[in-house]
Amino acid sequence: MGQTAVPRRRCTAFFTHDTIAVRYADYARAQVNDERVSLVIPGRNCQSTVRRCLTAVVPILSDPESRLDEILFVDDGSTDETATIVREFPVTLVPGTGKGPGAARNLGWRKARGPLVWFVDSDCVAEPDAPRLLLAHMNDGRVGGVSGSYGIMNPESLLACLIHEEIIERHRRMSTRVDFLATFNVLYRRAVLEEVGGLDERYLKAQDAELSFRVMEAGYELHFEFGSRVKHYHESHWLKYLRTQRQQGYWRVYLHMNHPRHSVGDSYSSLVDHIQPPLAMLTIAALPLMLVSWGWLATVVFVVLLMLAQVPLTVRLMKRLRRARYLLFGVMSFIRAYWRGVGMTHGLLAYLLSGTRNRKHPA
Repeated sequence: MGQTAVPRRRCTAFFTHDTIAVRYADYARAQVNDERVSLVIPGRNCQSTVRRCLTAVVPILSDPESRLDEILFVDDGSTDETATIVREFPVTLVPGTGKGPGAARNLGWRKARGPLVWFVDSDCVAEPDAPRLLLAHMNDGRVGGVSGSYGIMNPESLLACLIHEEIIERHRRMSTRVDFLATFNVLYRRAVLEEVGGLDERYLKAQDAELSFRVMEAGYELHFEFGSRVKHYHESHWLKYLRTQRQQGYWRVYLHMNHPRHSVGDSYSSLVDHIQPPLAMLTIAALPLMLVSWGWLATVVFVVLLMLAQVPLTVRLMKRLRRARYLLFGVMSFIRAYWRGVGMTHGLLAYLLSGTRNRKHPA
């Protein structure tokens, strides 16, 4: 009897470069899809918001698509009932050092066991699909981090609505690939945080932007997902909001001096936004010229330019929302420019008076 011939398999196609690349990509994607997520929430004296925050994220632990494996709350030296409230939930309570949110976040992600770290603020209430929508971007190994957008928890406040709608208007114009991530709702690879050394704890404000810039400099992409949202308790007290803007102005000086390429704008803000605080300070600096003939003209020119700078975003808000109350955004933004300008003036003086060694290390 003749021996039955066994047909040969064609193996050459399997070993082509394209096929190997596809199979490797499939393997890498499977590995990514198994990566667990650790949620880190920093907070200090946040008893008024932390219960709502944890009530929203704890159920996500049972959602397999979110891959959320643990929740760590870093209590950064609270003196109210924050820690007591946190203990009511299946959450790991981590004692902080009282050195600010950057130090608290670093402490949290270094104690986390997951290869993906999700940061959410203690005054934010995450929507159920927030982490799942962020995770979709991590299938691409080039992406080091991805952040989401906001909802609003206190729409009864006019100031909170003005703040919120400004943020949403800016987010609506952002593309998928960005150069700035905010830490209120952001997912980072732990390996990337380790590579760049985490957040710079010396920045009390703008530390999220500073981290973003270093991650990009390390060669990673940053993504933005508008559909991933956490609802936020935006500031509702005008004076407290303006004081925060003054602090933002101070730290922006160090941020832009140490990362000058971003000083003219980024994915979130434009050059028009960045020139407003200096313009506000020029209106004040020009006041003595009013004692000179025609000197008042310089002040008027600077004030008019500052007013014109409010027009583009105010118009966009009015076109989208069609409510007269949002005309007040232009007023708010005009006043805010002065507070940011004062902070930037203070920051610039501190920067120039500091030693060369300390200019990269804000006080």
